[in-house]
Amino acid sequence: MANNWNIPSWLEKEVRERDTSCVYCGCKFVSPKESARFSASWEHIINDARVITRENIALCCRGCNASKGQKSVYEWLTTKYCKERGITAESVAPIIKLTIVKGQ
Repeated sequence: MANNWNIPSWLEKEVRERDTSCVYCGCKFVSPKESARFSASWEHIINDARVITRENIALCCRGCNASKGQKSVYEWLTTKYCKERGITAESVAPIIKLTIVKGQ
């Protein structure tokens, strides 16, 4: 059974086990009631909602997701948001590093 984002339940389970903190800034997720900004949100690393694979689906905080928007990871890492938070190609989660290596 898929969720609202058409992510199959097996993949959702796998990603939730892999991404226990934001794949970009590394913050630990909290409930939306505690902080909307630091709650988990689904991320399509490559901005194509049709690409529903373990390499393209991740969990990040809503703050990073809102900042990244439709930008590529490579482009987003050069923004003021990332610079202010120390988010770099070296500091992101391994799943994001794979995307950077591929130049996407």
